[in-house]
Amino acid sequence: MSTTGWDLIVVGAGSAGAPLAARSAQRGKRVLLLEAGPDYRSAQMAEVWRSPNPARALLDATAAQDLVWTGLNAARTDRQPQAPYWRGRGAGGSSAINGQIAIRPPMEDFEDWVAAGCLGWSPHDVLPYFARLEDDEQFGDEPYHGRGGPTPIFRMPSEGWGGVDAALYEAALAAGHGWAPDVNAPGAIGVSPYPINSRAGRRVSVNDAYLEPGRNSGGMTIRGGALVDTVVFEGDRAVGVRLLVEGRSVTEYADEVVLSAGVIHSPAILLRSGIGPAEQLCALGLDVRAELPVGRGLQDHPMIVVELPLTEQDAIRTPDDRHTNVCVRYTSEPGAPMGDMMVVSLNQNVLSMAAADTRLPAGGVGVWLNQNFSRGHLTLTSTDPTAQPEVHERMLSDARDLSRLRDGVRSLAELARGSAISAIVRDDIETHNPALFAVLDDDAKLDDFLLAGVVDAQHGTSTCRMGDPAQPTTVVDPSCRVLGVERLRVVDASIFPAVPRANTNLTSIMVGELMADRLD
Repeated sequence: MSTTGWDLIVVGAGSAGAPLAARSAQRGKRVLLLEAGPDYRSAQMAEVWRSPNPARALLDATAAQDLVWTGLNAARTDRQPQAPYWRGRGAGGSSAINGQIAIRPPMEDFEDWVAAGCLGWSPHDVLPYFARLEDDEQFGDEPYHGRGGPTPIFRMPSEGWGGVDAALYEAALAAGHGWAPDVNAPGAIGVSPYPINSRAGRRVSVNDAYLEPGRNSGGMTIRGGALVDTVVFEGDRAVGVRLLVEGRSVTEYADEVVLSAGVIHSPAILLRSGIGPAEQLCALGLDVRAELPVGRGLQDHPMIVVELPLTEQDAIRTPDDRHTNVCVRYTSEPGAPMGDMMVVSLNQNVLSMAAADTRLPAGGVGVWLNQNFSRGHLTLTSTDPTAQPEVHERMLSDARDLSRLRDGVRSLAELARGSAISAIVRDDIETHNPALFAVLDDDAKLDDFLLAGVVDAQHGTSTCRMGDPAQPTTVVDPSCRVLGVERLRVVDASIFPAVPRANTNLTSIMVGELMADRLD
């Protein structure tokens, strides 16, 4: 047992931090879990956040103010202004506010991780943890799935699909895409129902799945309203964290510190602690403890939506109807990485959750780059821990991404013009999307349209990249240890070498599960 306070401090109670803290406590560690947002019991979660449709809560100012970071913005491309970037805060983190999509990346992603120097993260290494975290009601008995784990996995039967779900399914099959009933099966490609982390039609966050069962165990203490400012060091060894609690500065000590504050706030804490690019730190008057590319490498999934003016009979009936149930994972061209593109149905037009169309008769179909080359960055604007970093995603800044999204949008437009989708709209799609269709056949003008209008999917990763310690892009080694210091790790989506070919929530949970077993 630690004589310094705690065996382990985990900063952030989100998709990675919650399972890491809960599993570590189960293994006998004394764990302090610090969360900048509110801590609350599962029964205290507002019902609006349990809804199958996240737009209902995100558009409710009262509900959103507690569980969404305010003042956090991002420029999606170099041509776009800053706009709100939704990130969850409070117990459960972004798993409490996201779209409840429980897609795994293809196992080929983890072959790429190993090639990037992340030894110990191969498909063979990670698959058992994907299985352990889940309770897949339909495929749980398959050898690559799990039954009885903390996270329920549900797929909406076709009779419960919305009008856009059914139309996209029909259109994609007609276009030659195959049917893949389990998108999480190894090698799955084609049209699939979304796996959803819900039970009985209600969201199950990592607060529900991991923290609630462990609250009375005695090994884990959860403290909400605890905004971590910096890591505290003795020499090169992390010994604790300095945090703000109700305006007071408090220091907590531990044998080991793990940052699980997410793609934005884990790098921000490192930067304030003197770990990052020297030029940026010196400009803020900070001493350089370790010069590392913290905040560099940011990725997300850039997406374009074709809006659909739905007929009354094909629109969602209530604000609690599921906003999406069907996706199409496909490969852009021969020789491209498997499943590097994704098409999604939108029964309600929720654009990356940063903007939402509240008119119930409006839906859409979207396409995003499931694998990307472009990388952005974040920088501190101040050493004040209450100030949000400045975020530039720089999506489509790599010509390879722009070219593939251009082709993807044209393929999506063909789907939208087809008979299946034409049958669910009340007027002409081209008339309803004039800016897109006016430039569809001109590469240069279409590129301008994409750079001006692309949105992200709220799948930010890679600001504290894991990799070979000898590589200049690496922040943490394959054991998630921050280079150049001791007893400090980062465990969340910020360590992903690249954005996975999937929504990020399930992979973040997997990382927390796996690292709980690997902590010394």
